[in-house]
Amino acid sequence: MPKMKTKSSAKKRFKLTGTGKIKRKHAFKSHILTKKSKKRKLALTHTTLVHKSDEDSIKEQLRLK
Repeated sequence: MPKMKTKSSAKKRFKLTGTGKIKRKHAFKSHILTKKSKKRKLALTHTTLVHKSDEDSIKEQLRLK
């Protein structure tokens, strides 16, 4: 049987924390930044955790389950 491969898109977008949670970056920070406030751009810079309802599907894509 062939090896199970991880999804390359998920591999590039998500990282695991030490406690096993999944970290992600915010969207809407790549272009058209002139109309966005400084406060909004700063908030989008920081990483956040993936929502619990999405964790299972992402772990499956990363072949952690």
